[in-house]
Amino acid sequence: MAMTNLQQSADQLLALMKRLRQLSPAAPPHAAQVSPSMMSIIDFVGSSPDCGIKEIARGLKLSAPTISVNIRHLEEAGFLDRRPHPVDRRAVQIFLTPKGQALYDQTYAFQQHNFVKLLKGLGPDERQVLLELLDKAITQTEHTPHTVSQIGDNHDQIPQ
Repeated sequence: MAMTNLQQSADQLLALMKRLRQLSPAAPPHAAQVSPSMMSIIDFVGSSPDCGIKEIARGLKLSAPTISVNIRHLEEAGFLDRRPHPVDRRAVQIFLTPKGQALYDQTYAFQQHNFVKLLKGLGPDERQVLLELLDKAITQTEHTPHTVSQIGDNHDQIPQ
C-alpha cells in the first residue's frame, strides 16, 4: 500500500508507534515507582555523568525548575546525588547513586532486549536501511525548530 501523501504517512507512523509501545512496557516492572519523566532524567544522567541541571533541562527540552523538582525527588528516593561543581561554586553536578546506576543498567538491558526482539525479524540489510532512515528523519526533525503555536497551525499545509 503506497502512501499518497505526507499526512497519510504520518498517520501510519503514528499507528506504528502506538503498536510499538504496546509490545512491552518502556521500563522493567520494578521501575514502576519512578515516573516516565523521572526515568528520562535517570537515563540522561546515566548517559551524561556529571551533567548539570541546565544541561539536563536543555537535553530533555524541559525547564530548569521542572528538572530541579524531579531531581530533588530522585535524590530523596536514593537514585541521584548532587555534588558541587569542581570549578564553578554556584553550579552542581548530578550523578547516579549505586541504586540509580542499577536502575539505569537494568532499564537499558530491558530496552535493548526488546529492540533485539523487534529487529530479529529483519535481515541485516533491512535493519541497516531502517536505522539509517530513522536516523535521517530524527536528525532532520532535531534541526527544525518548532513552537507550541506551530502545532496544528500548519496541519493543512503539509506537502502532498
